[in-house]
Amino acid sequence: MLQLPDQSRVQKTLESIKNIVEQKLFPLEPEFLKAGGCFKKIGPELYEIRRQVKKENLWAPFFSKEWGGMGLSLTEFALVSEGLGRSPLGHFTFGCQAPDVGNMELIHQFGTEQQKQTYLLPLAQGEIRSCFAMTEKDNSGANPTQLQSYAEQKGDHFEINGHKWFTSGAEGSSFCIAMILTNKEANIRERASMILVPCENPGFIIKRNIPVMGHVGSEMMSHAEVEFKNCKVPVENLLGGQGQGFLLAQERLGPGRVHHCMRWIGLATRAFDLMCERAVNRQIKPDQSLGQNPLIQTWIAECKAEIEASRLMVLQTAHIIENHGQKEAKAYISMIKFKCAQMLQQVLDKAIQVHGAMGVSDDTVLAYLYREERASRIYDGPDEVHKISLAKHILRQRNSNKSTKEKGLS
Repeated sequence: MLQLPDQSRVQKTLESIKNIVEQKLFPLEPEFLKAGGCFKKIGPELYEIRRQVKKENLWAPFFSKEWGGMGLSLTEFALVSEGLGRSPLGHFTFGCQAPDVGNMELIHQFGTEQQKQTYLLPLAQGEIRSCFAMTEKDNSGANPTQLQSYAEQKGDHFEINGHKWFTSGAEGSSFCIAMILTNKEANIRERASMILVPCENPGFIIKRNIPVMGHVGSEMMSHAEVEFKNCKVPVENLLGGQGQGFLLAQERLGPGRVHHCMRWIGLATRAFDLMCERAVNRQIKPDQSLGQNPLIQTWIAECKAEIEASRLMVLQTAHIIENHGQKEAKAYISMIKFKCAQMLQQVLDKAIQVHGAMGVSDDTVLAYLYREERASRIYDGPDEVHKISLAKHILRQRNSNKSTKEKGLS
């Protein structure tokens, strides 16, 4: 049964976020886009807005109060994440951007006291950034059991060698959480571990920022190809236990996907608003606006329905995770990934189409969003993998129910 979250505890927060996003971040976007999505160009202005966010006690809404956050629940943060998602600058400004949000929660849950003081504390305070390295160019990103990067333990340290790519935000990061094989002979899901690697380590080499549809980006808004070359780190940099890499990743899977999907819904809402504004104001004849065209009206109706349906689905998933655990929410966790990613692409495509030539220019934020978010249907597992997983889950349930009924009749 659908459970809608009580918004009363976060209503003022949502209003404050809306004001900052619209009044402070929207005006920064043209300069950001003019610079080709170069994060460095607007860094000083963003850090000033960050200081305002902290002053208003809106910092790190997802994280515990003990570490300087707001301590919101998963469903509450889902609502906040949608509001922040209306600008590509939103999550960074409020200290809850990926992959830092996931890295903070991993270290908070599995890190030693020393790791928390060294890595978590400055990260939670927004003094540094981090990155996460798992995907490998020559191996299937949809099947992380095929990882080849290897960390050999030599006494009191690991020596890591391997090649990763799409390590988002590596440029300018202070440390990396790397998913690396530590035991090639173990059970396939116990071979990998997570290791904390300082980015100043001479064995951590950023080869390049990968151009995404022609745009390289910078710092947080970039995706790096990284080489680990005889990269030596102390054994105490192991996060969690050895061979627990997949276990740790699964712990972050459900909440992380809720965060992603609600951000996508925020982006889709922004694109929808721009589409409606264009439809109302664009004259195609002296006495007729674009929005009076029945075809455009059907697009607007369909996009609105998709956004609303996606939001309800994600909030339901968050409710199940919070109240019944990730195991009970497994099917929903797969469902929201491909549903929301496809919804976002559909809304962005229609919004661009309504804008005509302007839609593919950087005179609006739409082209940037399309470039950056087309990958939403690929990263964190391609849509097709999640659909197959969901179908198998549904059919297993049907077969189980069938077997139970047959036993009852015999």
